[in-house]
Amino acid sequence: MVREGHVLAVFNSSHRVMKAEGILKALGLTILLVPAPRQLQTDCGLALRFGADATEQVMQVLRQEKLLPAFASEFRGGRFVTVYECEAGIINHGTRGVGA
Repeated sequence: MVREGHVLAVFNSSHRVMKAEGILKALGLTILLVPAPRQLQTDCGLALRFGADATEQVMQVLRQEKLLPAFASEFRGGRFVTVYECEAGIINHGTRGVGA
């Protein structure tokens, strides 16, 4: 279940998302592997869920490990708002909204 203030990092590969989950959990971060909601799904169909307050730390670790997700969206006001779009290893801050 996704609640207000949760962020979902959505990946294009199940291998990458599971590797990212292991690395982040080994660092003691509170991460949960969840099915990506229909409106956020990519080929993988999985996402990592974490609190918005951990976004910078999570993205920094994923950048260092070269495991950036396709994008990350925060659930705000009943909809998903894209907070990061990752293209070719570059993180673009964004505010594109996706209805819930």
